[in-house]
Amino acid sequence: MSAPDQSSAGKRDAGSVAGPRRRIPVFALLPLVIFAALAVLFLFQMFFGRDPSELPSALLNKPAPRMELPAVEGLMDKGVPVPGIAAADLDGGVSVVNVFASWCVPCRQEHPVLEEMAKDGRFRMYGINYKDQPENARRFLGALGNPYDKVGADAGGRAAIEWGVYGVPETYVVDGKGVIRYKFIGPLSPESYERVFLPQLERVLAGGS
Repeated sequence: MSAPDQSSAGKRDAGSVAGPRRRIPVFALLPLVIFAALAVLFLFQMFFGRDPSELPSALLNKPAPRMELPAVEGLMDKGVPVPGIAAADLDGGVSVVNVFASWCVPCRQEHPVLEEMAKDGRFRMYGINYKDQPENARRFLGALGNPYDKVGADAGGRAAIEWGVYGVPETYVVDGKGVIRYKFIGPLSPESYERVFLPQLERVLAGGS
């Protein structure tokens, strides 16, 4: 009678001690999946010149959310308090609504484009300050300049949810009837502004839908 295979027995014993492999919960991978999807989106835009707003938006060509957002506490512009955003502010003229935050690196990158846009007097510019601290928002706009006519504080992120925001920054064009006509996802660069965003803005300014 032959002796038991010691190597096989050892492998069986080691396997029984180690136990089954632990599986990583699916929800733990969600942030990585979302980040990867956004990265692919922006790279596709960069290399192929596609408009990131082609992502489906349930609010496109529908009335913008009727929001009442308080002012950012202590935010001043040339010695005058910058007001918050009222529901009626989106009526009676074309508006550009930009969602931003001081902690958002792409927001800082696109800010010079917003500063240039603010020089165009054909539309109003509103900022939604997303999940930010007032002192940080004040410091951000104080250092880079304030391109907005009004800034609403969205400390809890409720307004962003109602607007269908994927992630900051995002920029919307709203027509004179308060209807969202265009949505740009991600930071505006001089190139994407001229090639993608501006033609859409001009279309709405001309009365197009």
